[in-house]
Amino acid sequence: MTNHKTTHKTTAHDPLDLLGLAALNLGGWLITGVGVTIWWALLFPMISAPIAFAVIAGVFFGPVAAAVVVGVSAAGMVLWRQRSPETFERWVTRRARHRFLTWLRYRRRWARLMTACHLTITTDDRTSVPRLLGVQTGDSVDRVRVRMLPGHCPADWENRTAHLAHAFGAQECRVTITGPATVELTFRHGDSLADPIALPHIDGGLSWSKEAA
Repeated sequence: MTNHKTTHKTTAHDPLDLLGLAALNLGGWLITGVGVTIWWALLFPMISAPIAFAVIAGVFFGPVAAAVVVGVSAAGMVLWRQRSPETFERWVTRRARHRFLTWLRYRRRWARLMTACHLTITTDDRTSVPRLLGVQTGDSVDRVRVRMLPGHCPADWENRTAHLAHAFGAQECRVTITGPATVELTFRHGDSLADPIALPHIDGGLSWSKEAA
């Protein structure tokens, strides 16, 4: 009778290797965070500039000067919002909302959802993902421009509209071919006509008498 012995090989991880891997990951996160911070500072100088001035004032003149700069900047933002809400909405609120929704709905999980919808192509252990060209967000409808991969045809996207709508949390998705190898995905996230619209008040009301006619 032959005895068979099963040998389990345990791989020991060097603590220094784990520490080095953790340091690399932390360094990558820090670099990414710094890059995102710089990018948002360039996109919104009306907010980043007062913060920078407050830091400089605090370093060279003390915390009182920094507090003064912060107070004056905050008062200026409030005054801007009250005096010109249209420009404040265009330059601050709408741009911030667009950037945040673009990242939240699309960019942060684009590759994973394209794979889930079977719109990626894998060749020789390499996976190609359709390129996200641009996003236009709206109150109820988003328009996403995508570069199709070589080998794709319009039917590949038109047959995945239900999958795309479900994957991106939309009520509906429509596909439109807008150019060579370019497709536009229209995601409907809500009904723009569902919210009530306040009509302007007309002094004196409406008269349906013959004299008014």
